[in-house]
Amino acid sequence: MQYLVTHFSDFQLACLGSFFLHESVFFLSGLPFIYLERAGWLSKYKIQPKNNTPAAQEKCITRLVLYHLCVNLPVMIFSYPVFRFMGMQSSLPLPSWKTVLTQIIFYFILEDFVFYWGHRVLHTKWLYKHVHSVHHEYATPFGLTSEYAHPAEILFLGFATILGPALTGPHLMTLWLWMVVRVLETVEAHCGYHFPWSFSNFLPIYGGADFHDYHHRLLYTKSGNYASTFVYMDWIFGTDKGYRKLKALKSGHMEDSGKEM
Repeated sequence: MQYLVTHFSDFQLACLGSFFLHESVFFLSGLPFIYLERAGWLSKYKIQPKNNTPAAQEKCITRLVLYHLCVNLPVMIFSYPVFRFMGMQSSLPLPSWKTVLTQIIFYFILEDFVFYWGHRVLHTKWLYKHVHSVHHEYATPFGLTSEYAHPAEILFLGFATILGPALTGPHLMTLWLWMVVRVLETVEAHCGYHFPWSFSNFLPIYGGADFHDYHHRLLYTKSGNYASTFVYMDWIFGTDKGYRKLKALKSGHMEDSGKEM
């Protein structure tokens, strides 16, 4: 960190550094799922049997590069004064792990709350047709589709991600850590695979790929599962009933099959 601080300005680190970090983490974590799908590897863990065509995958990548350069990067640049005003810094010393952990937890809770309501609004008839339907072009999602969306949606739901840091003015390292874990979480939620080691198997309040995949393969009026990370918002407001019923039916079917054997 000392090398970065002494060789680059705060603006360069916060804007260009953040953009480079985001692109690196996003594509390095998302691209492997394209190759898994094309090669048919680990197919027993794939949630939906249907595969996307290479053309559809390439379209997604091309649009993502365009959106990231024309939307994400300008947002990072223009939001920099807000973060500076709220106290963001990149100088040493680094914050304590307790401070970092507290802020990251706060960001997850706040983001999930804001995202849930924003996502529900996007599933109203007009906004879905003209904005959110772009994201739902992929009924069988893969990792990179997590950020494939209409530019208006990128701005609208992206607000949920930057709200927490904008309010608290964290150290740049905390902001980078938040960016990394948030990108990894949303890529995993859209990856299309439910592995034995998936985080949702160990943390009941975490949604994960199985939870969000259900949202993508249903009609917009009946999908539910609107939260980004956790499951409790959908449970509280009853927007996960269809998903819970399906899980119960699958569980009962598996039990019956076990008895027959």
